[in-house]
Amino acid sequence: MATVLLLLSSCASLSPNGVGRIKRYTVESEQLPSAFDGCRVVFVSDTHYPSLFGRKRLPELVACLKELAPDLLLLGGDYVTDDDSIDVLFKALGSVDTSYGTFAVLGNHERRNHAQIVRSMEEYGIKHLDDELHPLACNGEQIYLAGVSDSFSDTLSFCPTRLVGNDEFVVLLAHTPDYAERTGTTADLVLSGHTHGGQVSLFGIYTPVRNSMYGARFLRGKNMTSNGSVVITTNGVGTSRRKIRMFVPSEIVVVELKSLCGK
Repeated sequence: MATVLLLLSSCASLSPNGVGRIKRYTVESEQLPSAFDGCRVVFVSDTHYPSLFGRKRLPELVACLKELAPDLLLLGGDYVTDDDSIDVLFKALGSVDTSYGTFAVLGNHERRNHAQIVRSMEEYGIKHLDDELHPLACNGEQIYLAGVSDSFSDTLSFCPTRLVGNDEFVVLLAHTPDYAERTGTTADLVLSGHTHGGQVSLFGIYTPVRNSMYGARFLRGKNMTSNGSVVITTNGVGTSRRKIRMFVPSEIVVVELKSLCGK
């Protein structure tokens, strides 16, 4: 009985695409230029490869990402459990073709092997955003992608909207969702991981471990900060500490951007 319950609650062990589900969101904004209407952003975080997300799952994940045909592939940190897996993971993720590129930030698990991770990203064509703002252009219009080097910092040392103005559409990658609320960023869309959605939950009602100073507020899914930024927190792909998920399926996040400009 316990085995059956574990299988039912851990979709990653049953899925044919390497993760439990593909979670889809739509984000509408008057700030988004019409040229980017329908832009498909695919977000993957917390692979912790190999964990419950094991070696046989990586080719399945990559095949799924390629099938999704992302315009923009974003990676949210906490990538590997051992150094020998670094090149394997980034070579695989770097093989996914995108319209605007693949971009990444680091998580708290990269503090030990930061340099090796960044070298591997660069080798396989993945752009590391280190407190950096990157413009994306289409038909003479542009939006901005920003990445925070240390989303656990208590200070807003990097403020992308201050650099480009509040009228520009900004997507911000920050490993922990707490960063968006704690620093009061005004980015239009913030993509985060770190919480694993709790990883273990009791029928989705009670989650003992939340990894957030705001409790369940930014634990998972689509939420909003006090400043009006949309924050999407993914359950992530892999597992940390224990190779178990209960009622918190692993996931790939797909965000479709919709322009309300001129409407």
